[in-house]
Amino acid sequence: MAVLADKVAVVTGGSTGIGFATARAFRDEGARVFITGRRAEALDAAVAELGPEVTGVVCDAAVPAQLDAFYEVVREQAGRIDVLVANAGIGSAAPFGEVTEELIDTLFATNVKGVVFTVQKALPLLSTNASVILTGSTATTRPSPGLEIYAATKAAVRNLARGWALSSRTHGFRVNVVSPGATRTPGLLELVPPEVLEQSEGEIPLGRLGEPEEIAAVTTFLASDASGYVNGAELFADGGFAQV
Repeated sequence: MAVLADKVAVVTGGSTGIGFATARAFRDEGARVFITGRRAEALDAAVAELGPEVTGVVCDAAVPAQLDAFYEVVREQAGRIDVLVANAGIGSAAPFGEVTEELIDTLFATNVKGVVFTVQKALPLLSTNASVILTGSTATTRPSPGLEIYAATKAAVRNLARGWALSSRTHGFRVNVVSPGATRTPGLLELVPPEVLEQSEGEIPLGRLGEPEEIAAVTTFLASDASGYVNGAELFADGGFAQV
């Protein structure tokens, strides 16, 4: 039996990369899926590939009013959320000494404020025992040079999960973090030069980058009833990079 049969799932940032792979995995496991993306063209292409079980809504997670509009669509079409994946996030590199106010504001707006309001505005729709999953990063423990600000946003995400886990009894959900290592996504390939990626592969105990589908598999476990007693945890899918 499909492990997410009859569940309603939301995946923010679902147009490409890990979010897209997660939406596809959820669909394959029987869920009705809603995804968001900031770029209409990429979102439309994702929905066309994923099929009728997936609905896409253009939404910037950093803009609370757009989240309101998105959740209204979910409320009208599904009435509840059983699985919420706050995955929308951005990365940007700047050497220390060249960090700008704009970079800080942009990264924290999407990666922290966006996560806060993605979860908070979903509260009225979350079903009893809903699974909330935040996308973290190994950068919280092993930040690469130039990614210190990005790493700080993901460290904030980890602590949000710790704090929200204490609300589980009150709000009726559990919350966990999936922290990928270097994963072969369009975002990473655009951000990191090929020679740096090759060097990174040599630092990963498994000797290779992760694939989006491998991260999605971990997220699917946390979305399923099999992880019903997992709360406040961080699961790494990093080939061992931040573990040894």
